[in-house]
Amino acid sequence: MEIAVRFLGTRPRTRWELDRRLRRAAAPPEVIASTLDRLATMGYVDDMAFARWWAEQRDRHAPRGRRMVEAELRQHGVPREVLEELRGGELAEPALDGEALPGTERERASAALDRHLRGRPLPADLQARQRIGAFLMRRGFDPETVRSTIRTAAAESTPGGSTAEPDGLQDEGP
Repeated sequence: MEIAVRFLGTRPRTRWELDRRLRRAAAPPEVIASTLDRLATMGYVDDMAFARWWAEQRDRHAPRGRRMVEAELRQHGVPREVLEELRGGELAEPALDGEALPGTERERASAALDRHLRGRPLPADLQARQRIGAFLMRRGFDPETVRSTIRTAAAESTPGGSTAEPDGLQDEGP
């Protein structure tokens, strides 16, 4: 129990992470099971709460697409049932401190783009926009979300709001 509590002291953990840590400490399987059950009963181990916390942290500090967040959650041992339940609703709940977090995939992509540009205007040349599009896709955003985010940013950055320049991403044709 002491090892598990110390491990939980730095950040929330999934049941799988705690199980792995206790196995590494050579705890007997019965002790691991009883410790995890006791911590779950006390509310310290909850995979759904962990998944919501993780998604909120991502939205706050390093916005990622839904696919990327789900992949990260799988790496932390979040069960498939929890991921399916999250898919039914929003990945992250509203922040407790009143700070507005991006709710939709498009808002997350826009937040990631704003963070990446750090106040600079969106580049006008095609190659630079393609690189920005690739950056957003590496962050787990789907191509259509990336295209629309870049188009919106281009419209906001040009006087008059028209996008005379291409958005930097080619539509996939037949």
